[in-house]
Amino acid sequence: MSQRELDALAAAGLALASAGTLAEALRIVADGTARAVHADVVIARAGEGTQGVVEAVAVATRSEVLAAELSGSPVALDALPQNEETELDRMPPTVRRAAERVGASAVVLLPVHVDGRVRGSLEVMRAGEAFGDAERRFARLAAAQASLAIRAFGGNGVEGGPLEAETLLTLVGDALAAGADESRTAGQLARFAVDGTQAQSAFLWQRGDDGQLELIASAGADGDAGAGRPAAERALQGRAAVVVEQLDGTMSAAVPLGQPPIGTLQLLFAPGHEPTEQELSIIGTFGVRAAHALRASIRSRTVALELDRTRALLTVVGQAISQLSVTHTLETAVARVAELLDADRLAVYLRDGERLYSAVDAGLAGPHVRLAERLLELALGPFRSRGILVIPDVGADHRLASVVDAAAEAGIETAVAVPLLAQEDVTGLLVIFPAKGKPLSEDESALLAALAAQLAVAVQNAQLHERTTRLGAERERALEAERAASKQVRALYEISRSFAQSLSLEATLEAVTSTIVDVLDVDAALIRMPDERRDWLVPRALRVAEPRLEEAARAILFRPQPFGAHAIQRLFRLAEPFQLTADRAPELTPFLERGWTGASVPIATPAEVLASLTIVSMRPGAPVTQETMDEAGRIAGQAALAIDNARLYQQQKQFADMMQRSLLPQSVPELPGLELGDAYESSARVEVGGDVYDFMELPDGRLAVALGDVTGHGIEAAADMAMAKFVFRSLAREHPEPSDFLQSANDVIVGEIAPGKFITMVYVVIDPRTGEIAVAGAGHPAPRIVAADGSVTSLDASGLVLGIERSQSYEEVRRTLGVGDSVVLYTDGVIEARLEGELYGQQRLDRVLAESAPLEPGEVAQAVLADCRAFAHGELADDCAIVVVRRLEC
Repeated sequence: MSQRELDALAAAGLALASAGTLAEALRIVADGTARAVHADVVIARAGEGTQGVVEAVAVATRSEVLAAELSGSPVALDALPQNEETELDRMPPTVRRAAERVGASAVVLLPVHVDGRVRGSLEVMRAGEAFGDAERRFARLAAAQASLAIRAFGGNGVEGGPLEAETLLTLVGDALAAGADESRTAGQLARFAVDGTQAQSAFLWQRGDDGQLELIASAGADGDAGAGRPAAERALQGRAAVVVEQLDGTMSAAVPLGQPPIGTLQLLFAPGHEPTEQELSIIGTFGVRAAHALRASIRSRTVALELDRTRALLTVVGQAISQLSVTHTLETAVARVAELLDADRLAVYLRDGERLYSAVDAGLAGPHVRLAERLLELALGPFRSRGILVIPDVGADHRLASVVDAAAEAGIETAVAVPLLAQEDVTGLLVIFPAKGKPLSEDESALLAALAAQLAVAVQNAQLHERTTRLGAERERALEAERAASKQVRALYEISRSFAQSLSLEATLEAVTSTIVDVLDVDAALIRMPDERRDWLVPRALRVAEPRLEEAARAILFRPQPFGAHAIQRLFRLAEPFQLTADRAPELTPFLERGWTGASVPIATPAEVLASLTIVSMRPGAPVTQETMDEAGRIAGQAALAIDNARLYQQQKQFADMMQRSLLPQSVPELPGLELGDAYESSARVEVGGDVYDFMELPDGRLAVALGDVTGHGIEAAADMAMAKFVFRSLAREHPEPSDFLQSANDVIVGEIAPGKFITMVYVVIDPRTGEIAVAGAGHPAPRIVAADGSVTSLDASGLVLGIERSQSYEEVRRTLGVGDSVVLYTDGVIEARLEGELYGQQRLDRVLAESAPLEPGEVAQAVLADCRAFAHGELADDCAIVVVRRLEC
């Protein structure tokens, strides 16, 4: 039941005492009930009962019209239920009609019993939600008050006279016992005792904690309470319901309150107004009810105190849990304990191993920690079962002899200590140092013990949380370090993988910039390298995080820089990185003023600085910091080896390509009736390949073409290529026919080539006048005939590869080329180009040849090479050579 409802009930109960009629009393009950439970209408019914009906004596509602309409409405007594009813269908018709008139959906009908019989009813109605349990409990108490009112007026109708003394005292006693404001109960008891009798004054005494009587309330004319105290005390020692004594011209009637008595109600009567025996009996009856009311008041105060303690505990624990901080928990606890116990000097000590330290203290100085450590020893030793250690005189307690000097220096005279125990785990000590002569009461000690118990759990939870948070932070730092290391490893892997896959300097540089942008979360990364004369720092690779900004960023950043600039010189000579500023990068000044940030770091091996890496952030909220520069420097250092290897590889490959191209024709011959085209590209390998081809105009005007492929790579392959070219040049004039040429060439090569090596070759002789073509092959892919209409056929000619065995014969095949027809020779690097295990193949070659038939011979050769390169994603595994010869109109 809420305080609002209790107040309403108490007010109604006390107002009954002044009611002059039953109607007035029931109106007070009805009004109080309506306010307390938020009812729209409350009807109180009563009557003589002689006619077997009760009438609506009081109606509490805001509508005067409705009150007038419902007043006096009768209900048959036998139609009223014996018990509380909430089902409208089971209520009397008059009540149902009233509920319908009010528009009530929630109705509670409570019969009013007097002497075991139904003598009236209390009907509570409202529109909306049903009445709750607490509201129905209040309505029952209100019905009890209505019963008291009907009994008090003796059922003498609604217009009876005023209450007699006995009735008044009985009614007031019952009302107070039923529920009043506990803070005013004592005063009300004294006042109504005077009003209900002819006493000139009343004193209410209560036993204190020391057993002595204390005056807690008085009423009536001023009297000497001290003179009446002995009589009040003697009343407690007797067994009479009312103890009467003469005190200096006045009569004292003292009533012991309860058994065992908790106090005394003492009434003083002036001469001539002494109570009769009957009135003394009435006073004794009132005393019984007053004792009950006073006990209820004491219980209520106890409950209120416990509620305050609970609120204090919940506040401490709630604030501690909300923060989960040891420091905040202890500061909150000390502040609340000081407030609740009115303590100026207190402290919370926590354990650190076997020692204590002061975590939070107030009003203390000096070596009080030494005293606290001894108090903890005692509290955990012989006094552990008590839970709380009280030292009323520290200086005189022999158990504290070893720390009495510390206590004196700290100015400590008394101490109350409670260990902080959480599941047998001692986390610390809570100590209050009250002033001497002001010990804690029993309630305060209980509160301190309860606070210590809750504080121990809160501290333990906070310590666990802080430990978990600390471990989590350490784990996060470790994970962050691992992530950073993982980033570096991933960056190095991406760079190394790119170099391993492409063996290309450009691809490696692109991989470095891409990795830098992804790992460092910058907006752009640019690599510049010195040109051959070291006059300029030339941009080689740029990566922009946002594709939409690629074009604009390239226009701004992809520019050469003078190699002689001061900052660049220091970067290449001293490997010294620098931040991008207006004086170091004047071309970026407008953008730097808008919040761009950036830096340049060296890409260096232990021997030299190879390039500069520039990183740029276009976001003011995510600037390039020193940490970013350091991370970029680490990645650049790891990338330097891959870049250096790619650079060396590029140099070696350029040398190999130059050497190999020196063995190939520098130009194609021009013969009437024929048009020639060729294309060649070396593999991604750094070594010299084995593809070789050459042209020769024979004395009879025909054209001889040889295309071969030497096994192996490197210097030996270059030597074999030179030998093949020499054989072609020396034998083609003497042995012009294909079969004869290959047979003679094989005999020469067998004696010159190293064991296990060989040469594949196709040899073709074309007569531009007649279009006749003669072909012989030594283990080489068959040439393709591409007609002018784009159809493709194969020109197969079989034979053993050159250099294996002497005295071989080779098949010779002849065809005639029409005007516009072409013959295409190629090495196996074309049809054996790979993409994830899949070969380029003959079908793709024929398709490209058919599609490019209208092109010039040189364009046809380049088209085949481009398609082959695209298929292999730019990574040719072997050299590719293509020769195209087309017959023209003579």
